Amino acid sequence: MRINKGVEWAAHACAVLVPLWPDRGLSLAALAEFHDVPEPYMAKQMQTLSRAGLVEGGRGRSGFYKLARPPAEITLLDILLAVDGDEPMFRCTEIRQQGPCGSKPRDCKLPCNIAAGYARAEQAYRDSLAEIDLATLSRSVAAQLGMEKVIQAGQWIGPRVRSRG
Repeated sequence: MRINKGVEWAAHACAVLVPLWPDRGLSLAALAEFHDVPEPYMAKQMQTLSRAGLVEGGRGRSGFYKLARPPAEITLLDILLAVDGDEPMFRCTEIRQQGPCGSKPRDCKLPCNIAAGYARAEQAYRDSLAEIDLATLSRSVAAQLGMEKVIQAGQWIGPRVRSRG
């Protein structure tokens, strides 16, 4: 399984916005620059997050984005679903009905065991992502980075913060 890099970019953008919640945010340009990613691609991810109700704002390069809900109410699953959609990762094509030894459709009333196995694994994966909220994630990222790196990020972000109003 491979997760779209847009999910990674969106998750990192949301993580940067956590300490700015509830009424402050960053411009699209600042979010892109902070992660050294192309602004048009970051714009696409932020628009997707906005449509999903995870961030608010935008209005072009000079506008700003902020989290739309408390960080504890936004999970990694929310971000994944916003960017990649809710389609199952595995799509059964009923290959068991094909080829010289294929089963007849009438003999395939029960779900394919292979499809069922993938569905169980995907549900476990989604359940795991649903347990990781941005508030918890932000604390663990800060602890992993260390105080020096957190201060460095804060000094870079500070002059770029925008407030509503």
